[in-house]
Amino acid sequence: MSVNNLKEKDSEDRRRFFRIDDEVNLYYKIVDEQTILAASEVTDDLLSSCSLITAMDVLDQEARLIMHRVEKKEPEIAEYLNILDSKIKLLTQEISRQDKDISESSTRNANISATGMAFESENHIEVGELLEIKLLLSSCFAVIAIFGRVVYCKEKTQQDTTSMPFQVGVDYINLKDQDREVLIKHVVKRQMQQIREQKTSENTEFSASGK
Repeated sequence: MSVNNLKEKDSEDRRRFFRIDDEVNLYYKIVDEQTILAASEVTDDLLSSCSLITAMDVLDQEARLIMHRVEKKEPEIAEYLNILDSKIKLLTQEISRQDKDISESSTRNANISATGMAFESENHIEVGELLEIKLLLSSCFAVIAIFGRVVYCKEKTQQDTTSMPFQVGVDYINLKDQDREVLIKHVVKRQMQQIREQKTSENTEFSASGK
């Protein structure tokens, strides 16, 4: 195996490490290849290249470089600009939450990583089908749109019977690097949150036992 292949495998393994079981608000629909190709075309429009929250994150990184200089020369102006930035972020979150597909979709269990995901489904979906998935990320209150290919669809066990009897596995297609970073940040935040919740629960049980 070449050095380049080793680096690619290592990078892929790291992305798969960022994985979390989560309860999410998720909408999906079957699409054709032409829809994915059209969405993947490179344009000068930032919102055509990634989701709204990702576009805001890209601009925020650029703004931080300038803000550092403004804070040194004009601290009051910098403070005012920070307030405006907070208002814009609140508006962005609200716009994302008002996505019609997401607002009418169901909360379901999912396993999310930077390379693919698995989620509960009401319906059986054929392997190879192409999906458009909209996912509400609770860590940043934003909706991210993802395209993927179904790699498996299996019926859950009888002991796990719910209104969503199928488990669907999806590999992402043409996921933008910026959107992948947003997913990784969400997974890391949720991992840390779940660890804190587990520690709190263990401490509570320990105190209740009187030990």
